[in-house]
Amino acid sequence: MSKQDGSGRQVTVAPTDDTSASILHLDMDAFFASVELLERPELQGKPVIVGHRGARSVVTAATYEARRYGVNSAMPMAIALRRCPNAIVLEPHYDRYQHFSREVMRILGDTTPLVEPLSIDEAFLDVRGAIPLFGPPFAIATALRDRIRRETGLTASVGAAATKFVAKLASSRAKPDGLLVVPEADTLAFLHPQPISALWGVGASTEERLSRLGLRTIGDLATTPLDSLRAAIGDAGTMRLHELAWGRDPRSVTPGRDEKSIGHEVTFERDVSDAVALDRELLRLSTRVAERLRRGGWVARTVAVKIRFGDFRTITRSRTLTEPSDVAERLSREARALLAEARPVGTGIRLIGVRAENLLPAGSVARGLWDDDEPWRETETTLDAVTERFGRGAIQRASLLSPGERRRRSALSTDDVGSLD
Repeated sequence: MSKQDGSGRQVTVAPTDDTSASILHLDMDAFFASVELLERPELQGKPVIVGHRGARSVVTAATYEARRYGVNSAMPMAIALRRCPNAIVLEPHYDRYQHFSREVMRILGDTTPLVEPLSIDEAFLDVRGAIPLFGPPFAIATALRDRIRRETGLTASVGAAATKFVAKLASSRAKPDGLLVVPEADTLAFLHPQPISALWGVGASTEERLSRLGLRTIGDLATTPLDSLRAAIGDAGTMRLHELAWGRDPRSVTPGRDEKSIGHEVTFERDVSDAVALDRELLRLSTRVAERLRRGGWVARTVAVKIRFGDFRTITRSRTLTEPSDVAERLSREARALLAEARPVGTGIRLIGVRAENLLPAGSVARGLWDDDEPWRETETTLDAVTERFGRGAIQRASLLSPGERRRRSALSTDDVGSLD
């Protein structure tokens, strides 16, 4: 039986007024696969695997129906299809996952500012300050799950406890589409019967060493003399696991740990519907973003645009690049395509923004033999050097100038100002 296949599911059914379980861990259910099924609702309830077909491909995600056949993420696709030959394989769409991740995190942020994203599909929340407004953790978690389902069509599981570790363990036990509240007074009763592999930091090798001592559950480890544990797993591991086994986890929810991103946006004095003006603004914003990427030593894997229309309706759209980039020309080209796809012709826009997401260290990305961005990268790097020495505005792209500015600047000597296009 596959891990996290929904077997052994444990949930809190009756509402509880307990307020001690104020740390929530929210985890989206089979997130990538669930997002794909929004486009393919006829596949609901069937074994679906997300990933590329191919001899060297691996599973990106799988529905719970596929997991019951022993299919797991990161498993070679060939093995997955041998275990589940009737599975339906869907290609991944990372831009969709980013979009829905942002929507979920936005919903969480409406409840409490103390949100600590762990990955694209999970986060911790500290809801102590929200209890006077929204009720006990059970009510808050129920409302969050209902809103996520209503606004995105996706399901989430939530664990609520007095510590981060127990909350995360509780959410895994509640999957799929469940809520488990562990009051502080019930922490050890919940924790000690769990398998020792449920402890954070216990991988296969550590589990094997502990099993040689006859330890099978977290409760077994909690009552084992420290000297025996030290002999098996070392001093550092012993103290950490011993504390967790007794439900002690002093870590607080720390906001701002979401993945790095760099963005700029502008609000227009009047709604703008002119396509040329919008394209010029996207290039200007992309130029600012690309400068910050290069200055910070980053490249972006994803480009996103934010659009606020004249009626204040706001949408975001994103696209994953074929190759990570720090080049404004590339970012603006993708941003313009996203705008064209999302905006009805002639619709006025109040605000527009460009954001680079899924950042990677520039040195960690190998350039291909043919790098389409190379000519523009050289040009923009030269612009960086000029800006560093003479200040912003000493030289810039001609396409960033309005028609009036172009006419005015054409009268200046090249010693006064430069432009590049």
